[in-house]
Parts: sequence; structure tokens; C-alpha cells
Amino acid sequence: MKSPAAFLTLAFTAGLACAIEPPLPEKIEFNRDVRPILSDKCFKCHGFDKNHREGKRRIDTREGALADNEGVRAIVPGKLEESDVHERIHSTDKDEQMPPPKSGKKLSDRQRAILDKWIEQGAEYQPHWAYIVPVKPAVPEAGGQHPIDALVRARLATLGLKPSPEADKVTLLRRLAFDLTGLPPTPAEIDAFVADQTPEAYEKEVERLLASPAFGERMAISWLDVVRYADTIGYHSDTPRNVWPYRDYVIRAFNESKPFDQFTIEQLAGDLLPDATQEQKVASGFNRLNLTTEEGGAQAKDYEARTVTDRVRAIGTVWLAQTTGCCQCHDHKFDPITTRDFYRLGAFFADLTESAIGKREEGMLVISKEQEAQLQKLDTALAAARKKVDAITPPLDAAQQQWENDVETYGLKLLELQPDSKANAADKKAAEQAQAALKKALKDRKPADKDALKNYFRGKATAVFRGEIDGFAVAQRERDDFYNPLPKTLVSIHSATPRVVRILPRGNWQDESGEVVTPGVPAFLSQPDVGDRALTRLDLARWIVARDNSLTARVFVNRLWKLYFGTGLSKVLDDLGA
Repeated sequence: MKSPAAFLTLAFTAGLACAIEPPLPEKIEFNRDVRPILSDKCFKCHGFDKNHREGKRRIDTREGALADNEGVRAIVPGKLEESDVHERIHSTDKDEQMPPPKSGKKLSDRQRAILDKWIEQGAEYQPHWAYIVPVKPAVPEAGGQHPIDALVRARLATLGLKPSPEADKVTLLRRLAFDLTGLPPTPAEIDAFVADQTPEAYEKEVERLLASPAFGERMAISWLDVVRYADTIGYHSDTPRNVWPYRDYVIRAFNESKPFDQFTIEQLAGDLLPDATQEQKVASGFNRLNLTTEEGGAQAKDYEARTVTDRVRAIGTVWLAQTTGCCQCHDHKFDPITTRDFYRLGAFFADLTESAIGKREEGMLVISKEQEAQLQKLDTALAAARKKVDAITPPLDAAQQQWENDVETYGLKLLELQPDSKANAADKKAAEQAQAALKKALKDRKPADKDALKNYFRGKATAVFRGEIDGFAVAQRERDDFYNPLPKTLVSIHSATPRVVRILPRGNWQDESGEVVTPGVPAFLSQPDVGDRALTRLDLARWIVARDNSLTARVFVNRLWKLYFGTGLSKVLDDLGA
């Protein structure tokens, strides 16, 4: 495999020298040349959305474009003059002209020429380029260049363009350092690079910067942005939550050049991997980065629906670059994604154990083997101290109960005493008053006596068993002082009983009349082969990085291209659709 340094030289050698209008391609390709024009100028009124389609005519499909519409055909392959599209795009009549002037859209002369030449060549359609599995192209004679340089130069030649001249060494190193680390080179690093006249000087700088810890931090910034990372919950109080170990996982992954398929699988389903490691579980914290709330009046069903939406949008953005969020309420108006596809993607995450609303849990400990051993030692000591204190309680309780029994028995005996029959009236009256007073005292004071007695015996326990009680308090404090600062993070926790996921009509979380759906990927893309069993998050993760998935590789490379060259191969990073 070629060195990353060779690939990155392209960033500084492939600038465009001028902006002359390129000649028309010899062979017009629908995806490259025609679809961008139709998508921008025509599909709003003549595309997927049947509710906004004008004149019942659609040109987003070949069948629609060639259909006879009251004797008029939008396109007649190979016959320009018989094609209504040709007539309309060249018309100066405001009532006939396409796009209509009121739309604010306008075709350039070059765009009209492309459409005409395409019709003349047979008006061949292609599936959307993003949904075609990429095939490695034949690489032109490289002449010592990296194959990517050779491909870019060949493409520039077809456009009548040449690369910009190479920049001076100071500029090159500044660009390289900012691109790879986000930091400027030091004066000493610049001096050393300028002084190094060997052919490998630039490549050595690339390797040096790639080895810097700052490289992983630089790369992590863009990844954390797209996965909606935040250290707080987002809604209402926006209180903190434990997720920063996930951030550090991402930084390490880039610094250690973790394979992208492994990087993806661990984030979506690290907890489901056989014998999952601590790192893989930390990675699964991706699934817990959604917005949550602790607001008292929040409705659980509402936030369950928001969570589904949040996760489907995240998958659509991060790995598929599809605007899946459009399908929460209706089928997509421009791409072949349906509402059913949306909720089936959401069903992959119905196995996660979590509350819809309320405070998040502390999370899983993220500790070293040494810390784990120390914590186990402290837990053992605390359990032993607790056992000693617990052993004190039964005899104290027995003594307390005996005292209460004695008081009650003694009191009843006093009440049973009768004055001597020979006693005078005054003595009898005094005895009766004494009995009444004792009865009242027992009735009114017995509960207070019990509480006082409890405190007495606990006080006695403190005096007699001071060593045991103090030992327990010390063991608890030592354990807490060690445990509380330990890193913790929210991770995915699998439940064997997933929540029910329904299609919500118009996205209304209060309407539970929709179809119950099971996990599944969009129907227009390749499908996972798992036989008859139900799909899991691990299946989703493996499907996303499967070789026959047409989207993931394009999406990530497009983000890298934007990061290093300023503009993606597809300018809209999170939407490779029409």
C-alpha cells in the first residue's frame, strides 16, 4: 500500500489554474453530466414527489420521460426535434419555457448543449451514482506519480486544465501542518524542512505529523462534529453526562490507524461483539450521544420518538450521506427512501436499555487492570467491615426488646394491684389515681421511651464496638475516595426484549395506529444475508461496511477530501442523493 504521504501530496499539487469553460464531453453520461442539471432545475416539478408534479409528467425516470402524454413525449431518444424537452429549454415564450421564469431557475448555454447532446446519443439513464457499487478504475500511466495524481491529472486534461505550480517549501509545510494537526509548524521545523534537500523531505514531514498525537485530535474534531458528540444532554437543563471516554476512543482510533470497518462496527455494536472488550463497549457509546431530557413534564412516548429520529438521522448522515430525516413523516420527495425504511432503521436500536426521560446513569467504569484490582481489594475490605458491624445488631435488638417487654409487664402488674379491702376511702382513691396516671403514662410515653431506648443502645454500641464501627467508616471512605474519580461512560446495554417500533403516521408520536416494524435497511440498497433470523445492530454495522454497500466508502472519502482539499468531490457532505 502506498504511503499516506504520497496521497497527501495531491493536496498541494492539484489546484486548478484557471476557470475556462470546458468542452462538452465526447460521451455524455447521465450521472456525471445530466442528473445534476435535472435535479437542480427540473425534479421539483417533474420528479419523485407526486404531490408537486406538474402536468403528470416526470423525467426522473426513463419510463416517465419516454411516456406518451396526450401525444407529447418529453424525450424521444436520438430525435432531438421530436423531444418536448429540447423545444421547451430553447423556447423564448414565457408560457412554454422550461424551467419557467417564475421558478427562478435558468439553464446556461452549456447545460442546454449537454441535454441536447444526451438526447441525440440516446438519452440513456443510469441509477443514481451513489447507489452503484464503486469499481476500481483503470489507472492511466502514472509516470512516477501516485495513481490518484494520475487520475486527477487525466481528468483535468479532459477539462482543458492544468495543475497549479508547486508552492514554496514554507507554504507547503504550513498547509501540511494545519491540515494534519490543526497547528502551525514551529520556526525550527520550517528551517529543518527548508534545509532538507533530499527527495523524501516532504514525505518525512508527512510521516512526522501523522505520528503526532495532535493528528488524532485534529481528525477527531470533524468526526465528533458529525456524530453529534456533546458532554451535556442537550435539552432543558442541559446537564453534564459521562461520555468523554468515547471522545478519547475516537482520538486513539485515528492515532493508531484503526481499520475503518472495525471503527464503525465497534461504535454501532461494540457491546454485541463476542467477548467485547472494554474499549469496544466504550466505542458503543456512540449510540448514547442522542439528546435527552430531565424535564419533569416531558412525555416518555414523545422522547422515544425523538430518540428514534435522532439515531436514524445520525446513521443517514455519518455513514450513508442520505437525508433520512425527511422520511420521518413521508416518503422522500427526491430519493427512493420511504417512511417504512426510516422506522425499520430505527428498530435496530430498540434493543438498547435506557429510560426515555430522566437522569442518565453514571455509566460503565473505564479503568486499567491495576485500578480494577485495587477496587476489588477495597470492596473486599469494605464487605468484611460491614459484616462485623452487622454482627453487632442482633444482640442489641434482643436486649432492647427484653427491656420493652419488662417495662410493659411491670406496668401491667402495677395496674392489676388492688388496694387492701380494709383501706379507707382516701387510700382507695389514691390507688385509683395512681393506676390511672400509670396507664396514661404508658399510653402516652411508651413510643418516646422506645425511641429513647434505641438511641441509648446505639450510644452504648458506639462505646462498646467503637473499633468495628470506625473500621467500617474508614473502609467506606477509602473505597469512595478511590471509586468516585474513576472514569465512567455511557455505553450501549443490550436488552433481550426490544421496544416495539411503529411507523408513526405523519411522524405523530401520539398516533399508535401505524404498522409495527422490525429492523431492516432501505429496500433500494443491497440487503444483509442472515437467513430467516431477525436483524441486529451488529448486522447493521457489518452491512454498513460491507463491500457491496455503495455508500459508506464514498461518504468517508468525501469527508476526507473536503478536510484536505477544501471542497468534497460531492460538495454536500451529508447528502449524496438527488
